[in-house]
Amino acid sequence: MELKPMQAKTRSLVACVAAACIAFAGALAAPAPAAAQPLHLAQAAPAGQTASALETLSIVSGDKRHAFQVEVMRTAEQRARGLMHRRYLPADRGMLFDFARVEPVAMWMENTFIPLDMLFIRADGTIARIAENTEPLSQRTIPSGEPVLSVLEINGGVSRTLGIKPGDRVEHTLFKR
Repeated sequence: MELKPMQAKTRSLVACVAAACIAFAGALAAPAPAAAQPLHLAQAAPAGQTASALETLSIVSGDKRHAFQVEVMRTAEQRARGLMHRRYLPADRGMLFDFARVEPVAMWMENTFIPLDMLFIRADGTIARIAENTEPLSQRTIPSGEPVLSVLEINGGVSRTLGIKPGDRVEHTLFKR
């Protein structure tokens, strides 16, 4: 008779452990609540492409400094791909195109789903021209208007919101000090 209380305790313990295991397995299989899911800020690069490391860039406009984290496109292949096929760009991010020499350039928005501001930048880091809110998926060319070393692409409308204008200075290792 002394085994019965022990068997009852064992059965109770086994039942509790089994219930806990079932609950744990269910929690693993169920999607996490929205607040607990990781936030994916940018669409992953298409197969065979890797995202570039982020570098810090600042735009000095009057007495204000605006910091961005940018991918720098240094090769012809990287520049040709740019922000194509992406559907989201975080507010503090951008893409800097390094053309390696000063020359007139033209950009376009083919296969680019995000409206962008394009800042055409001289070798000394000053902004020559801004093309605001460029049209997604357009094949229309957007010229620099003068020889430039680089183009910075940021979310459409950000230049106006932050008060960035031609003549403002971009600070990054790419530009002469």
